[in-house]
This record gives sequence, C-alpha cells and structure tokens, in this order.
Amino acid sequence: MSSPDRPTNPIKRTLDRVMAAMHEPVYRTRIAGLVDAIQAHLQPGDSVLDIGCGFGDLGRALLDHPDTPADVTVRGIERAPRPGAKIEIDEYPGDKLPYDNAAFDLVIIADVLHHEADPDRLLAEARRVARKRLVIKDHQVKGPLAKPRISLMDWAANSPYGVPCLFQYPTPSGWEQQRKRLGLEPIEVRPGMSLYPAPYKWVFTPALQHFAVIDATSPTPEAPAPPASPTPASA
Repeated sequence: MSSPDRPTNPIKRTLDRVMAAMHEPVYRTRIAGLVDAIQAHLQPGDSVLDIGCGFGDLGRALLDHPDTPADVTVRGIERAPRPGAKIEIDEYPGDKLPYDNAAFDLVIIADVLHHEADPDRLLAEARRVARKRLVIKDHQVKGPLAKPRISLMDWAANSPYGVPCLFQYPTPSGWEQQRKRLGLEPIEVRPGMSLYPAPYKWVFTPALQHFAVIDATSPTPEAPAPPASPTPASA
C-alpha cells in the first residue's frame, strides 16, 4: 500500500497515460478473474475488506456481479484514499490495520505484498482481522526469465500511478515458507492463474500468478486456540 507519487515531467506524464491505456484491458480481465475466484469463498451477508484497494474496482465488481451472494458488503483501506473511489475506503495509518481482531468475514490482499518492505507484518495483520477466509493474490517467480517478466509487468502497471516497485517476488516455495512461518493454513493454493487477455498472456503467463486462500478460523502462533475445558473426574 505505497503512497502514489505523481510525476511532474510532461514527457513522463504522456508516457504514463499511454501505459495506463494499454493496461486497461489487462486490468479489466484481471478484475473479472479475481471476482470469479473470490466468489466461491463468499457466503450471504459476508463482510469483506480489500487491503490496498486502489479506487475500489475489485470491491465494486464483487458487489455488482449477479452471482455474488446476497447482502455482501465490501470496504477498502488505502494509505492515501483516492478521490472518486467506488467503495467506502478507510485510511491506513501505516502500522496496524485500524480494526478489531476478526472484524471481517473475508479479507483480500491482492497484488499488494510485493510493494511492502515487510510483507510478513502486513500479511499477519490481514490474518488478524479476518474471521473466515484470507485471500492472497500476488506474483511468483516460476518459469524462464520469470523475474524480468514480472518486473516489467509490475512497472508498467504501477508507474502511471506513481506507485514505487521493490521488484521482490517469492518463488512458490517462498510462499509456502511464508505460510509456515506465519502459521497460515491454506485451503486452496493454485499453481497459476490466467488473468490476462491475448497477447499479454503469452508473455505474462499464468505461472507468474500466485493465488491462495487461507483458513482464518484455524489458530495461529500469535493467536493460539483457547485450552479445552478439563474433563470432570469420574465419581
């Protein structure tokens, strides 16, 4: 959830507008794919938090989709909420998420962790405020020249909005190690995800996409399950 830093150079602004226009069909297809993947984990009346939601496009697409269960609510959180947002957005203070434990039924953190200097801390916070499910979508280094391809995709998608890129992406085993480190129990992990239209998907292949759903009802090392009540002794 990095703060955008808009460029002042007119050539850079023109280039950014061109890149944003080129990215638009990619963004639409990505949103549609994420909606399809997330809907399977929603129940009627669920409350949803989208961390690093941008303008709230994903949340709005979930709310507007006819297959989304009834009475689902979505709010977002951003370091710097943007004018024209499509859902209600809270301001992220930069340390802890401003919500109680298990405040939302489902928490989404999509393409945010690779922008964080300390992704473990933010992911642990996302798990803390989730009651049922935590949905993680990000990138993974998998396949020939994977990191250069991801880096190009990352830069092209974020440069128009002034969002800095750290160019740090885990491998599939790196994601698994992070889950174990934080005590996260997955109920779904996809080996890849087709989110981009042709011709982009021929370069930015499904193998570069990481998608996992975490069981937020299971205890974590930071929040152990309460001890069972002692069984009364027999008379």
